[in-house]
Amino acid sequence: MAIDVQADGQEAEVLFERIGDHVVLLTLNRPGAHNAVNGALARQLGEYTMRIEADPSIRVAILAARGKSFCAGVDLKVVAAGRVDELMPFGAGFAGFVYAPRAKPWIAAVHGGAFGGGMELALACDMIVAGENAVFALPEVKRGLIAGAGGCHRIARALPRALAIEMVVTGERLSAERACAFGLANRLVPAGQEITAAVEIAQAIAGNAPSSVRESLRVTRLAADRDETAVLAAQEEAIANVLASPNAREGARAFIEKRAPAWLD
Repeated sequence: MAIDVQADGQEAEVLFERIGDHVVLLTLNRPGAHNAVNGALARQLGEYTMRIEADPSIRVAILAARGKSFCAGVDLKVVAAGRVDELMPFGAGFAGFVYAPRAKPWIAAVHGGAFGGGMELALACDMIVAGENAVFALPEVKRGLIAGAGGCHRIARALPRALAIEMVVTGERLSAERACAFGLANRLVPAGQEITAAVEIAQAIAGNAPSSVRESLRVTRLAADRDETAVLAAQEEAIANVLASPNAREGARAFIEKRAPAWLD
């Protein structure tokens, strides 16, 4: 895998690699923090997303991660410090990705934990390949927050209604096996084979007519998300209500301090 290096000599938070002529692999690269999204990762992911969408030679993109986890979601240290705006660059939502304009197919190759914003990154992709050790969760309610980067409404389109509701109000985990059984994931593969399987799908897509893929994807997305504009308005109101509560910072502080939160009604 190619390792991108920044000007200061440090590895970049997101790695970019071409696979063949028409497929790109983006890899989240904060393994020591379980790829929790901070400002630098969000900015780099957003920049690469725009670059991929603007490059006509790229037909499919894969989003993967290094380390033990796919993504632990938001870096709660950023939330506790009141710097949430850093996580939403370019007007594209969380991590510069979840609401970024994307006309090309994106595949999430998920291993280990995809929690909170990490699951929302996967849900923002068009397809998910899950390793057998993958685990999905939207635990925001446990932190006094809300899955406001698409989690609450995209999960309801990806899973049966009752299961989706259970996930967002309990914050409990969904195994890779159940995720695949209920249609959240396209493929369930042995741990370590997630990228290989995602590349196989990507290459099958890349071999088709780009214009046909683009327009077919556009129509299919519209059919699935035809009411998203109204949903987003409700989501913005819900986010404002949650963030106005002192429970939002209390949840982040409690997690960092490794104690039970003291919620206010």
